[in-house]
Amino acid sequence: MIKTITKVFMIAASVIITGMLPSTAQQITHTDKMPSLKSSGLAPVNGLKMYYEIHGEGKPIVLLHGSYMNIDMNWGQLIPILAKTNKVIALEMQGHGRTADINRDYSWEAMADDVAGLLKYLKTDKADILGYSFGATVALEFAIKYPDMVNKIVFISSVYKIDGWMKSVRDIFSIIKPAFFEKTPLKTEYDRLAPDKTHWAEFVTKLAKFDAQPFDLGIENVKKIKKPILIIKGDNDGVELEHIAEIYKAFGGGVSGDMAGLPKSQLAIIPATTHVTLMMATDALMKVISPFLAK
Repeated sequence: MIKTITKVFMIAASVIITGMLPSTAQQITHTDKMPSLKSSGLAPVNGLKMYYEIHGEGKPIVLLHGSYMNIDMNWGQLIPILAKTNKVIALEMQGHGRTADINRDYSWEAMADDVAGLLKYLKTDKADILGYSFGATVALEFAIKYPDMVNKIVFISSVYKIDGWMKSVRDIFSIIKPAFFEKTPLKTEYDRLAPDKTHWAEFVTKLAKFDAQPFDLGIENVKKIKKPILIIKGDNDGVELEHIAEIYKAFGGGVSGDMAGLPKSQLAIIPATTHVTLMMATDALMKVISPFLAK
């Protein structure tokens, strides 16, 4: 019985974090370059050689990926659309994709510092910030720590404290091991892109430990963010509904719009979606992201 339960958890963890990518995203992952790519490189940022790509032209928007993912896997379908109207700055965080790991523990503060360092390297004073899952929490910490560098925030399927995730999700975080992903797209992509392919087990162990750690960015800190935020959730994406309401209220939402007027921030719940399938819903995402950024 215990073995069966463990196997179920292993499969669930793999599904949640691998992303069950749609075929179109997988095809983009294995092409050399997206047509919208303007430039790419490795930026010296806080001891990292951080990989970044720039797509399109216009108002800058920074894309922050989820745990264990890379630019292509997370953003392969959205970048070509966003790049039609924006200068898209996509990056790969510590240990992910083409950015090698360094001898530094993961922390929300350090990753926010890395985003700031890259923007300074690229001589970009201010940008919209779009993050998914792990990357969305980094986006929130970035807005707390560097408010003057933020225009708007798109916060997709994440939390400001670990208790915002449902217990079933937190339970998975605590049992993740490198072996879970050996025959998944995550491992294939790591082998394709990582500067040091032998670092896989250490990377997964290190990031899994961080993901499972209790954290709380602080609701009072969240309330101090005065930038408009678009909160996007799947209706069954693993985030507690009470947590979603708490974040939206922190940004001025949850009022009677007819009486008080509409807040600058917005909440979008995409129906019939999970944490994974939400990122496959390209049309539904862009229907709410595009007007929010353009407003």
